[in-house]
Amino acid sequence: MRIHVADHPLITHKLTVLRDETTPSPTFRALTEELVTLLAYEATRNVRVTPIDIVTPVTTTTGVTIAEPRPLVVPILRAGLGMLEGMTKLLPSAEVGFLGMVRNEETLEPTTYAERLPDDLSSRQCFVLDPMLATGGSMAAAIEFLFRRGATDVTAICLLGAPEGVEALEKATEGRDVTLVLGALDEKLNEKGYIVPGLGDAGDRLYGVV
Repeated sequence: MRIHVADHPLITHKLTVLRDETTPSPTFRALTEELVTLLAYEATRNVRVTPIDIVTPVTTTTGVTIAEPRPLVVPILRAGLGMLEGMTKLLPSAEVGFLGMVRNEETLEPTTYAERLPDDLSSRQCFVLDPMLATGGSMAAAIEFLFRRGATDVTAICLLGAPEGVEALEKATEGRDVTLVLGALDEKLNEKGYIVPGLGDAGDRLYGVV
């Protein structure tokens, strides 16, 4: 598994505001979108392209277009939805699927409760969105789900990660073509499975407690 931790002052600044418990939900959502666009720039560095001939106002030249089949963006519900707009702004030609997963707060194990994905993901590059890589269970399950559908190249994009989650994901995806892009790698998980220092429950901070 390839791991890229973004090292950019704008990313660190925006994460600082997200971490602040006084940051209201509207600001949190806006900053999340901005952060994802910055992270997506790194995550799509190896997106597949196809050469294309075009005519400029001056001459003809060769450029590139996003290759077929188009990339698939998969937010993990519900918190991953807050990252979708930032990703599709950078990659508007991508298709979007959805994967609903919930973590058992006692066992910390993930359960899939909904999915809206193509049956065949052969030769597809997939980008999975989830704000927090804590235990790594939900992300590992999501990635395995995509590979079982035929995906060949999966990139996970998270705002924050914990060392425990990174290690678990690395073990779970051994032998797979997987890239992990993080805004920051935090210190640890606490006894409840939350990232420290983290930013709390990303879903609740994006959408409120429901």
